[in-house]
Amino acid sequence: MSDGLLYTVFQTNQGWMGLLASQAGIVAATLPQTTREKAFDLLGEKAKQADFSPDELSSLKHRFQKYYSGKKIEFPDALDFSGATGFQKQVWQAARQIPHGETRSYGWIAKQIGKPRAARAVGHALGKNPFLVIVPCHRVIAGDGTLGGFGCGIPAKQKLLKLERKV
Repeated sequence: MSDGLLYTVFQTNQGWMGLLASQAGIVAATLPQTTREKAFDLLGEKAKQADFSPDELSSLKHRFQKYYSGKKIEFPDALDFSGATGFQKQVWQAARQIPHGETRSYGWIAKQIGKPRAARAVGHALGKNPFLVIVPCHRVIAGDGTLGGFGCGIPAKQKLLKLERKV
């Protein structure tokens, strides 16, 4: 095992996904991609030092496969926040509280973490989220009801929200 890092790349009905984990928890999760290589590349440089381990991550893999099949799935998995700032960690933990199929505003998250004037900073923190879907940043929208931003593009955000509302 290289530095305790493990990864897997697998198929869902939406495309190839990658997961990277340490002994502390999940380090990164990608959205589905068109190729295995793209999914692996999105895991970042750390994945190049990780051991391929589909068995260790099989529970999470199966839950993602069900999620992308349109099922309501929970992701209570431990996360490795070692690369995050304290503010990012607070934002990401607050975002995890948004129920499946629902949305909240950037301002709502700012209030949840005790920084009601930090909506814009919340957006920046969500833009750095490496735990896609596990930390459901796609469920965070602008205060006026518009979608706001999404690091993977607005069409990907729309697709995730539509998938969750079908449940």
